[in-house]
Amino acid sequence: MLAIVYRGADDLRLETVPVPAIQPGELLVKVAVCGVCPTDIKKIHLGAVPPPRIFGHETAGVIAKIGAGAGPKFRIGDRVALHHHVPCLKCHFCRHRAFAQCPQYKRTGITAGFEPAGGGYAEYVRVMRFVLPGVVKIPARNTFAEGAMLEPVNTVLKGVLRLALQPGDTVLVIGQGPIGLMFTRLLQLRGMKVIATDLMDARLKLARQWGAAAAFRADAPRLPQKLAAAAPCLDAAVIAVPSQAAVLQALDLVRGSGQVLLFAHTHRSPQTRLPLTPSTPSHASHSSYKSYKSYKSHPPALDLATICSDEKDLLGSYSSDFTLQAEVARLIFSRKLDIRPLITHHFPLARTPAAIALASAPSADSLKVIVNQQLTNE
Repeated sequence: MLAIVYRGADDLRLETVPVPAIQPGELLVKVAVCGVCPTDIKKIHLGAVPPPRIFGHETAGVIAKIGAGAGPKFRIGDRVALHHHVPCLKCHFCRHRAFAQCPQYKRTGITAGFEPAGGGYAEYVRVMRFVLPGVVKIPARNTFAEGAMLEPVNTVLKGVLRLALQPGDTVLVIGQGPIGLMFTRLLQLRGMKVIATDLMDARLKLARQWGAAAAFRADAPRLPQKLAAAAPCLDAAVIAVPSQAAVLQALDLVRGSGQVLLFAHTHRSPQTRLPLTPSTPSHASHSSYKSYKSYKSHPPALDLATICSDEKDLLGSYSSDFTLQAEVARLIFSRKLDIRPLITHHFPLARTPAAIALASAPSADSLKVIVNQQLTNE
């Protein structure tokens, strides 16, 4: 079969590899589509994991073979969405609903060969027994692309539920790429007032269409004042871009007892460490930094009193929550959350490197990019 094999930093090659052999209790799935995810992009660009690997984990396709003992619910020909991480639901972390910290969850249960890494950038994938509970059948009226979006939507819904929000609360969503737009829509569906920021006008227009009550350019002059006028009381902020300045700005903007959720800061490096000072007054950063651009160029230090005395929460949310699968499927397949407009670009398997390049440096008209094996490789 054909696969896109990672051979090192920014080195992706179209190669012929064996169709993965399945074991008893496993599935072989012919891949139809696979979304391009920033998590994989970072690993590819940075050479963060040893090669060779076959990436791609937002996968949907057709069951081609069933191993003995896989259970009666699967049939050859079923159209399915896959879920590459499934927790044990028994360990300390699972009891505390910290599923992404579960040792079993940290294993990748879908592979196209080599060290398991999702495998969706290949013609076939092996689905291991322990992730079979994450397999979801795609209704006849829905597309493979909708099935592939279950995993990213799950991660976003998990993030929304991490916030202690009530209907009518106001939330700032910083960044309106595919993930930010999902946050905007899901928060709006749950009764929140959403304020959106981004650096692209086209995405701000989409944010309004997806439920944002107001949307502003992140580099607009007097942005804090504009945000304050649109939302005098900001209850929470979601950081959907890996910007340190945005985190500090959000902590400054949310009111006492407010929450700031980090969603995009997934790369571990010295640059992810915020400068700390316990002595700067919590209001000082606004008087010194008038816009996002100022924050980006000269970010203020984090005032720990904003966490302690002002009782603000700085939260993280990473990966998915397996227990939300049924709710996510209902949202997507009913099209209450219609994710189809988010998918703007399709690439055949052979052009996966181009798909990753576009997702890495999006154009004004690009949002979610997928590798679609229903297209020819020409």
